[in-house]
Amino acid sequence: MTTTTQPEEIASEDLSDSLNTTMMRRILASSFLGSMIEFYDFILFATAASIVFSQVYFVDLDPGLGLFLSFTILAVGYVARPIGGIVFGHFGDKIGRKGVLVTSMMLMGGTTVAIGLLPPTATIGVAAPILLTVFRVIQGLAVGGEWGGAMLIALEHSPKKRRGFAASFANMGGPAGAVLATVVMSVFTLLPDEQFISWGWRIPFLLSAVLVFIGLIIRMKVHESPIFQKLQDKADERKVPLLEVISKYPKNLILGIIAGMSSYTVQGLMTVWGISYVINSGLDSTHVLWVKALGAASTVVVVWFASQLSDRFGRRPVMIVGMFIGAVAAFPVMFMLDMSNLWVFAMALLITQGLVQGTIFGPFGAFAAEMFPTHIRYTGASLVYQTSSTLGAGFTPMIASSLVAIAGGSLWLIAVVWIAVFLIAILAISFVKEGRTADLEGDMR
Repeated sequence: MTTTTQPEEIASEDLSDSLNTTMMRRILASSFLGSMIEFYDFILFATAASIVFSQVYFVDLDPGLGLFLSFTILAVGYVARPIGGIVFGHFGDKIGRKGVLVTSMMLMGGTTVAIGLLPPTATIGVAAPILLTVFRVIQGLAVGGEWGGAMLIALEHSPKKRRGFAASFANMGGPAGAVLATVVMSVFTLLPDEQFISWGWRIPFLLSAVLVFIGLIIRMKVHESPIFQKLQDKADERKVPLLEVISKYPKNLILGIIAGMSSYTVQGLMTVWGISYVINSGLDSTHVLWVKALGAASTVVVVWFASQLSDRFGRRPVMIVGMFIGAVAAFPVMFMLDMSNLWVFAMALLITQGLVQGTIFGPFGAFAAEMFPTHIRYTGASLVYQTSSTLGAGFTPMIASSLVAIAGGSLWLIAVVWIAVFLIAILAISFVKEGRTADLEGDMR
């Protein structure tokens, strides 16, 4: 994973003063598109797990068990994300951000195409779900390495007063990828059910090859982070970034993970388990997917504004507002889900996926990055982000299904747990030092 740099061009663009330069626009576009493509692939799997995989890879099982196993494989990908953050973060901190980003994108694209070509269980037997699990693990590793690099390449190029906004382009790319994945998949759900289950669902996975090709063209034109370049001559001194993160910054790591879990709990609950719940309650799957796309689009908009507010008021105040709204909305949202009405479900998604998740998620990139020094920032920020996603979203669909069973079919217990997650997150973030004015090139707390 080698990189080339052109300091003269960077200097001529005067990147330190503005986001409105040719190179900075290219960097932000690369951050956004790279994250969008990676999460298109990752969320595409989540959508298919909700509506397809139980009918393709677990056909001889009880439908409820098949859906549970689909969610289990989905969770495996989330478990792999922190591992990907560690592995790619190690090389990103020692070799550079750019080369790691190119590698992660190629790995994700190739794996997603392989899923689109994977024969059903009826054709190759138990090898099908086993391979599906392996491919999901690879997806998790790839997306685990993507976000940290995409976020840092933007943040470390940006002026100090715009760091939150610059870092948010990677965060906006995630829900944008979810919009794209949901829209593409929903188009193919218009096919007759037999054709959709037979081959229609595979086309969105195969289209990933085109997206990756476009993303690589843009990403190859981006320069290495100038802050990281200053440390390249000390690469041999940076032995194992992970050990330093754990030994010197355990408090930041743990508190950052707890804070991030709140946003991802919303995502796992509403965009995976919630989708399955309302479809099984009788709502049309195509209509539900279009509503899901609307919810993801609203996340992009809120992230845009929340990140800029965090540049003005700080990361913590903005995130706490989102967490508070989430706690207050828990019972009303569960009541809205139980109504099994499409428009009410759309409103629930706009509140949770848009307002709550977007408000927390907007400042989260800069929040995670500002907790660690440059030489371990890729590893530290990735661990915070990916572990919070694993604990917050990876297991939520399975936990939610279990809570519904415990409560005898009622959703009140989910609301109670949801409120607890937000309140604990508010407590955790109150112990984190505000990083809006932190010097990224100096010693961090």
